[in-house]
Amino acid sequence: MTDPDREDRMTRGKTAQRDSSGLEELLQRALNLLTAMGGESSAPALNLLSIRDRLVTESFHLAVLGQFKRGKSTLLNALLGQEILPTSVVPLTAIPTFVRWGSSLRARIVFTGDRPVQEYESTDGKDLTGFLSRFVTEEDNPQNSLGVLQAEVFHPADILARGLVLIDTPGIGSTYQHNTETTLNFLPQCDAALFLVSADPPVTEVELAFLKEVKRKIARLFFIFNKVDYLRDADREKALAFFRGILETEVRIDGKIPIFPLSARDGLEARLNGDEKLLAGSGLAKVQHHLVDFLMNQKSKVLRGALARKAEDVIAQVRMGEDLKVRSLQMPLENLEERLGVLENKIGEAGRQRITAEDLLRGDRKRALAMLERQSEKLRGKAGDYLGNIVSAALSGSTGGSSLERSARRALSEAIPGFFEHELGDLSAEFDRHVTEVLRPHQRRADDLIEKVRKAAAELFDVPYHAPESSEVFETTSQPYWVTHKWNASLNPVPAGLLDWLLPGSIKRSVLVKRFMRQMDDLILHNVENLRWATLQNLDRAFRLFTTSLDERLQETIAATQGAVKAAMARRREHAERTADDLAAILTRVEELEEVMSGFGELAG
Repeated sequence: MTDPDREDRMTRGKTAQRDSSGLEELLQRALNLLTAMGGESSAPALNLLSIRDRLVTESFHLAVLGQFKRGKSTLLNALLGQEILPTSVVPLTAIPTFVRWGSSLRARIVFTGDRPVQEYESTDGKDLTGFLSRFVTEEDNPQNSLGVLQAEVFHPADILARGLVLIDTPGIGSTYQHNTETTLNFLPQCDAALFLVSADPPVTEVELAFLKEVKRKIARLFFIFNKVDYLRDADREKALAFFRGILETEVRIDGKIPIFPLSARDGLEARLNGDEKLLAGSGLAKVQHHLVDFLMNQKSKVLRGALARKAEDVIAQVRMGEDLKVRSLQMPLENLEERLGVLENKIGEAGRQRITAEDLLRGDRKRALAMLERQSEKLRGKAGDYLGNIVSAALSGSTGGSSLERSARRALSEAIPGFFEHELGDLSAEFDRHVTEVLRPHQRRADDLIEKVRKAAAELFDVPYHAPESSEVFETTSQPYWVTHKWNASLNPVPAGLLDWLLPGSIKRSVLVKRFMRQMDDLILHNVENLRWATLQNLDRAFRLFTTSLDERLQETIAATQGAVKAAMARRREHAERTADDLAAILTRVEELEEVMSGFGELAG
């Protein structure tokens, strides 16, 4: 008996693979054509190479989230069909593990600072697990004393073969608060997330609070209800209904979002032993097919369409240049020179508009900087209030002397990373939105500027015109990063003067508070400046990339229009007797370019 859903998924998967390979073959054909045309097509060829690289290297990043001991690592091992990721009776340390496809089994450990990367390759999964444990478990690397930034595992599992990257994140509720904030800041770069809860124990307040934050950070969120093998069938249905009700009422998540009951333990055992019956009963196959395959195919289809449209634009510009050469070889020289003069005036006008656009862009950057300074000042005040209350509470205890100081220093050192990591996430998200909005009208002006030059050339020389697709302000991040920020959270012991020991207890405490507050203010200034500087670098990078992209696009457009006409004129004057041969060769290239353009248009949909 056949499964229609499974057959449909297989058909979609085969279609996706065929379309992807078809686009790659067409890109290669276009590249071969541009290479044969010579140096004048080097810029368009580089653009096509960039498009092909995005097609080949694009990954689907799926973060796996959940509280400590919910079964995240067991689920990932089950999906791989091998016990690779360490599981532990104590929390793993705050280090993400990226699991991606590789032809052989190996691991790679990336450190903060200048410490070189460590790699380990083995055919034995247990050996690899032992290697990973040295870096990602609290037992062997307490509080990440080794300074590990991230771990990478390369595995030849079929599920990873088409670009899926699984990301095992630190368990919430098991490490410092700022590690949870780091996870939240990282999520918007992922394509989707699986959130694990389980029947043992039921969903906690910590998980609900985290879920509310996750909901704001990621577009696609799916739920795994793990350890259902602990429950009888009737209890399982009650537990699932209860969890769905909690999601709807407490987290305000649409009840239609799928929740997949699963026994990751049974799924792993089934994969290890080739037990198809146990695999079906575990729920693992359904998770893999409905979540992983569907999401990857969905993203791949959107990506292929976008890249095909971009490639079509590149070839359209090249084809326009060839059309202009044809007209330049056919038109009387006096008419050609006259129209070239008009085109050069249009290009000069575009250059003046480009200068005006740069002035406007510079003004918007200045206003964005002013906004950043205002937010930094506001953050200093917010940090002072929040951390000041923590210090005051710590210093109001009944103990005195060095014990009181240690208590205050510990409270502050624990509070600072979580506070500033949270503020970093909020500030970065707000600035991303702000910069996107600021650059959007500039993007429209840039597109209009490019289009005016191309359209003017098409009208002057009566050649076909292809309206370009608007370019993107920001490209999708293809490789999520994981950054551990080194927030300064250490206070030096408060130095006491000789007379301090002679003061009454209440006055001594007051003096101590004032000295703590002065040190705390220094810490706030230092950490706010770190946050402000990181945001400033992102701001400058966005504006710089936008300006560079606009200049490159404008120069490419001028080369494809004015440059094409000038090249044809020069060749015509130097080799008048070969005009007919040149014209025939160009017309052949135009036909080939038209075929490639049509192919990209069909794939774009």
